[in-house]
Amino acid sequence: MPFRFHPMEIPDVIRIEPSVFEDTRGFFLETYKRSEFAAHGIPETFVQSNWSHSVQGTLRGLHYQKPPHAQGKLVMVIRGEVLDVAVDIRRSSPTYGHWVSAILSDENRHMLYIPVGFAHGFCVLSQEADFVYLVTDEYAPTCDRGIMWNDPTIGICWPVTEPLLSPKDASLPRLEEIAADFP
Repeated sequence: MPFRFHPMEIPDVIRIEPSVFEDTRGFFLETYKRSEFAAHGIPETFVQSNWSHSVQGTLRGLHYQKPPHAQGKLVMVIRGEVLDVAVDIRRSSPTYGHWVSAILSDENRHMLYIPVGFAHGFCVLSQEADFVYLVTDEYAPTCDRGIMWNDPTIGICWPVTEPLLSPKDASLPRLEEIAADFP
């Protein structure tokens, strides 16, 4: 089996361990296989792939897209290490406002599946990091939204107190200030 699927404390978020085949030449692994993912409760079709490069201390997030262009994500790190975070923003969910995190790195090669209805962010722990993610809907600027990275009502334990933020991320609203995009 090319993948091991581990539901997290919020079980809709799933940490995925791919099987890695190594020899003297290097390694090979599958990053996505639709039939395997569907068999483990991830029936999504991914329609866009993105790659970001960031330096140590960078924090990107917490981002999401509202309907009708809401996005599920499959995220992975191909160089470096990040703390990856997902926040449940589905108002009717028993875990609304709760968060889960995982260390993703080029060494552990773990991935995280984050479904629609979650805000997502990450903080770069290594000197640099290359982050790749697949999404279930294309980027739609009119649906692009976010939540303040250090919202005290969420209480994420970030490894930095003064991260490198984009001007956009530095001015995001608190969870209580966002619309009910996910009832």
